[in-house]
Amino acid sequence: MNNLRKKIFGDKAFYLMVLGVVIPIVIQNGITNFVNLLDNLMVGRIGTEQMSGIAIVNQLMMVFNLAIFGAVSGAGIFGAQFFGCKNHKGVQQTFRFKIYICTAIVVAGILILALKGEALIMLYLHGEDVTALDATLQYGRQYLAVMLVGLAPFVLEEVYASTLRECGETKLPMYAGVAAVLVNLVLNYLLIFGKFGFPELGVVGAAVATVISRVVQLLIVMAWTHTHAARMPFIVGAYRSFGIPAQLTGKIIAKGTPLMCNEILWAAGMALLNQCYSTRGLDAVAAQNISSTISNLFNVIFIAMGSAISIIVGQLLGAGKMEEAKDTNTKLIVFSVLSCVVMGGTMAAFAPLFPQLYNTYDSVRSLATRLLWVASCCMPLWAFIHASYFTLRTGGKTIITFLFDSVFLWVVSVPAAYVLSRFTDLPMVSLYISISSLDLIKCIIGFILVKKGVWVNNIVEDDM
Repeated sequence: MNNLRKKIFGDKAFYLMVLGVVIPIVIQNGITNFVNLLDNLMVGRIGTEQMSGIAIVNQLMMVFNLAIFGAVSGAGIFGAQFFGCKNHKGVQQTFRFKIYICTAIVVAGILILALKGEALIMLYLHGEDVTALDATLQYGRQYLAVMLVGLAPFVLEEVYASTLRECGETKLPMYAGVAAVLVNLVLNYLLIFGKFGFPELGVVGAAVATVISRVVQLLIVMAWTHTHAARMPFIVGAYRSFGIPAQLTGKIIAKGTPLMCNEILWAAGMALLNQCYSTRGLDAVAAQNISSTISNLFNVIFIAMGSAISIIVGQLLGAGKMEEAKDTNTKLIVFSVLSCVVMGGTMAAFAPLFPQLYNTYDSVRSLATRLLWVASCCMPLWAFIHASYFTLRTGGKTIITFLFDSVFLWVVSVPAAYVLSRFTDLPMVSLYISISSLDLIKCIIGFILVKKGVWVNNIVEDDM
């Protein structure tokens, strides 16, 4: 028993080290999601149709955002290991690669959303109230038109911030994120409701506030990086040449492409799952929006733990400390799951209170509460799945993560949701429980893959 305790739990020094990495990420993500909740509440105060329109667009934007996340993460697994072996030139080359690939994604994303955005929004509009459906579509179109302007600054900020985190600097992205969300919050209040002489723009005001906050966040991260070159040597000469060794480019593409495709397919799959849920009407769209917004606030722990695994375990692998990497990874996964047992219980206890903050129908509030209870029960499972995914990814097993994550979603979850939503009369909560329970299969697969140690690899050894 004592040996088991030592295997799955760390000492005080271990948790202080972990918290040093996790807390800044939790604070940044926590504040971001808290402000997103306040944004959601502000929009929710002006009407259910406005809230639903923004929720649908944000669902589409998530596909773009995760494409960027996949792109920077594919190069990032090299960046973390390069930093672990003190190869700053290698970090610089991964930084350049991120700029190339993210520029291509921005151009593609703007074209798709500008040309097909309205058709994509309409996929989520179901019900008999034509007036409400038309209003939701119009609000969605207005919001999307402004949000397209903010894609470029968002992407460049992600390139800088992800590289800083790979180099162990997690506080600065946190500070920039805090500043951005505060700007977003203040401007939302001023522009949505037209306070202190500002125009009352409604959903357009929410979008304008978001775009401005992203520009602020980018300027802070860029300014700090370029004025702290001694601490971040990768930035010195980063723009003098955009050359990347062909061998490294090939390796990043080989490892990173499955990861990027995984994020895109996963986000698209989740968008399709929500589209299946939307067949239950606008109440389901609004309730799912409330539930996911609140759940995201509580999910910050396991999201941050995934980043911690990527940083801490990635640096150990890059330094060739394989046994320490395995031991550390086990403790991080256990810590993540147990933390989410507590967070899930807390969210379940407060679930009936959160929907009451929204100016919406009683039927929407009741449905949102029940969805939150389901999400509370699933949170420890999601924590284990998330930690398993990041473990496999950190060791460069991106083909396996592709199969584990998005292929599972498209082969198992999406077909099940499509069949149950189209060919049964299951109510929304039963449908949500049925699809969420399939994640138990992923937990078993993740446990086997992590236990076998297929991820224990140094992927930058040949590029020293």
